[in-house]
Amino acid sequence: MDQINSLEHIFEAFNGLTVLIVGDVMIDSYLWGKSTRISPEAPVPIVNVVKSEKRLGGAANVALNIQALGATPLLCSVIGDDTDGGDFLRLLEDKGLSAEGIVQSPERVTTIKHRIIASAQQLLRIDAEIETELTEYDNRHLEERYLKLLDKADVVVLEDYDKGVFTEANIKRFIQLANERNIPTVIDPKKKNFLSFVGCTLFKPNLKELKEGLKVEFADENLHAFEGAVTELQKRLQTEQVLVTLSERGVFIADGTEKTYIDAHHRSISDVSGAGDTVISIAALCMALRTSVQFLAGLSNLGGGLVCEQVGVVPVNKQHLLDEAKKVKLFEMHEQRTS
Repeated sequence: MDQINSLEHIFEAFNGLTVLIVGDVMIDSYLWGKSTRISPEAPVPIVNVVKSEKRLGGAANVALNIQALGATPLLCSVIGDDTDGGDFLRLLEDKGLSAEGIVQSPERVTTIKHRIIASAQQLLRIDAEIETELTEYDNRHLEERYLKLLDKADVVVLEDYDKGVFTEANIKRFIQLANERNIPTVIDPKKKNFLSFVGCTLFKPNLKELKEGLKVEFADENLHAFEGAVTELQKRLQTEQVLVTLSERGVFIADGTEKTYIDAHHRSISDVSGAGDTVISIAALCMALRTSVQFLAGLSNLGGGLVCEQVGVVPVNKQHLLDEAKKVKLFEMHEQRTS
């Protein structure tokens, strides 16, 4: 790859990348309305619906973020052979995303999360989902789709929402196949399979997931215990690079023994939904370009904050991200080691 010598060069290079995203996909459903009174039937607000909308969610929102950043996403997952599954495929088509990696299974339901929002506040969420592991038949078909798409990819994202697509066995297989091809793997974990991603390139938990996954407890301000937990995680996953999102305190990146804290940027927070999807998307693209891990963490931190300013799960705006990165001189601060 040519020497990366500017922020603009990095953002332009995103356009030439292909990202394979494997994981749990879902539909984010929204009912937007107005609420001016309490129900006489129960102490709950009455919401008069103004509009409704369905959006791609879960690993599919990572695909939207990858697309918004100019790269080509390839989505690989299992959905139900049901009405919501049909809606999911139509949403993919509407967004110009390929369904080549999608397996439809009569054994599963398509995950859908209904959110009821009034006056820019989420009042209620109702989930319809299945969390059981894939059948042997469905898992075999998923791996076939993965193999078919893998050689097109510059980086692989494994996006786990604990909805059953990942098992210890297929995680090992997916990482092994990518490693054999020198394709980096970037992981967004959840609780159940937390320690199964052995041999990955970059692992990105949030602080809560780190504590739950390692079954440790410490005060958030206890940096010694926190860094010890990250070191333990590096050893158990046999990975050098761990990126931990720390909510309003920013992010932490460990690269071997090198540790870097990056503060959050002051934002008017409206909704944190989908911020992790944006963070992993930016991290994956930077990993594919072999930027410094400090730049990777800094840009991911910046993008995650930007999407929190909007209500609902939305992908990052590439031009807005570039403008913000220029404003804070991100390239000059962090991008010292390129290849």
